[in-house]
Amino acid sequence: MALWFECKVRYEKMLENGMKKKVNEPYLVDALTFTEAEARIVDEMKPFISGEYSISSEKKTRISEIFFNEGGDRYYLVKVNFITIDEVKGVEKKTVSHILVQASDFEDAVSKFKEGMKGTMSDFEIASITETMIMDVFRANLTPES
Repeated sequence: MALWFECKVRYEKMLENGMKKKVNEPYLVDALTFTEAEARIVDEMKPFISGEYSISSEKKTRISEIFFNEGGDRYYLVKVNFITIDEVKGVEKKTVSHILVQASDFEDAVSKFKEGMKGTMSDFEIASITETMIMDVFRANLTPES
C-alpha cells in the first residue's frame, strides 16, 4: 500500500495570456517519508518551473487507493464506508476509507469509482464525493533502473 503525501508548491506560473501569477498548488506524491516526498516533488516540478519556488507545506493523506483514468483532468476524493457484520455482537460496523478518483466530471468520478470497485467482495456505500484542488499525482517509479 502506498503512502501519499500532499505537497503544496508556491511558484510563479505562466498563464495562457502570457502573464505571470503567483500560485500555491497541491500535488500528490508517493513516498515513505517527508524528506523523500519533498525531494520527489522538487524533482517532478523542476521541468515545469523557471525561477524561484518553495514547498509551502507537506502532509500525509488518508488516501488508501487511487483509481487512475487517463481521460480525467480532475481528482475527486471518495469517502466510502465498508460495511461488515460483527458476528459476535450481531451489529453492523462501518470502516471509512478514502479513495482518489481521476475523472473528467462528477458523474465520471462516480462511474470510475464503481468500475474500480467491481471486484470487491465487501459491501460498501459512498458517504461523499468531493472535487479536490490536486493538480497532479506522481507515483513512485517501480521499475528498476539498469
